[in-house]
Amino acid sequence: MTVVEVTSPPSRLYLRAALGLVPTRRPADLPATQLVRRGITTDRSHLARYDRVCGFRLSDTLPPTYPHVLAFPLAMRLMSGRDFPFPVVGLVHITNSITVHRAIDAGEALDVTVRCENLRPHDRGQQFDVVATATAGGATAWAGVSTYLSKSAAKGDRGAQRDQPLPPAPTATWRVPAGIGGEYAEVSGDRNPIHTSRLGARAFGFPRPIAHGMWSKARSLAALEGRLPAEYTVDVAFKQPILLPSTVGFSAAPAGNGWEFRIDSKRPHLAGVVTPP
Repeated sequence: MTVVEVTSPPSRLYLRAALGLVPTRRPADLPATQLVRRGITTDRSHLARYDRVCGFRLSDTLPPTYPHVLAFPLAMRLMSGRDFPFPVVGLVHITNSITVHRAIDAGEALDVTVRCENLRPHDRGQQFDVVATATAGGATAWAGVSTYLSKSAAKGDRGAQRDQPLPPAPTATWRVPAGIGGEYAEVSGDRNPIHTSRLGARAFGFPRPIAHGMWSKARSLAALEGRLPAEYTVDVAFKQPILLPSTVGFSAAPAGNGWEFRIDSKRPHLAGVVTPP
């Protein structure tokens, strides 16, 4: 594994991503590279905007999904490189796992690392993991694993429309506004046009823009704020996209020492579970 130090925030991420659509010969394997950016500090005004967009209370403690935002530019740089086996535009974020080892104060400086691993088959193509960590004082405070799918045109969407069990009765109903894609793009740096542009969404088969999966995860955890343990892992599977605007139902119930939660409408959008260590 080659470790590459990144000394400033990666820029022009979606220009690099767009250039990746130009046909070219790509390697068969994931790059054996780990990107590291040290001493990342939190802009408190940015944190406040993120809290508002995702529904968290304003606090000096980072929300559990916030380090994902800090790692995202490194992940995009890695996935938009010429040594990456797939174009980053068109990848589908299918699952996300976050482990909170301890609360992170907004005043702490974090060292963030990102690497890709575990390329493997999926019934609709190939999938791989983007592994991110945030450390402070030499100890890991947060870790995340995002699993992405590169669809195979030959395999299509087999199994995507299987019958689903009826969702539980919602404990809350959320109106997801049309502008949430743009608002989350501004605070997360994820400006994929499927979330912000009707034309961009249509280019990938959606009738209108869709909500970011990580916004839906963050919004779910914000609804559980104050009821989560000090240390935990939260796993979610992203199901069908939330078209914008939409009205969805959120349901949550205790499960052992943790929680199970869902977002549904006429179809399932997200299923998650919180488990303590």
